[in-house]
Amino acid sequence: MNNADLAERLAADHGLTKADARKYVDGILAAIVDAAAAGQEVSLNGFGKFKLKETAAREGRNPATGATIQIAAAKKLTFAPAKAVKDKLNG
Repeated sequence: MNNADLAERLAADHGLTKADARKYVDGILAAIVDAAAAGQEVSLNGFGKFKLKETAAREGRNPATGATIQIAAAKKLTFAPAKAVKDKLNG
């Protein structure tokens, strides 16, 4: 499922136009990204939590040459599903 599929489902379930539903989907995703970029945890009851995780700089190896390289520190968005989601996925 992608953004367009999600918007189409939202439009069908709630009597919206596809264009309006797409704006809502894009707006929700942008709000999640903005909150995460500001360091906030986004918790959606019954769905899960989005958190920003920082990884430290470290040394790695180039698999082709075996040379040591520096891997820069980075931030990534992690997701932890809620218990209800885990239960549904695992039957």
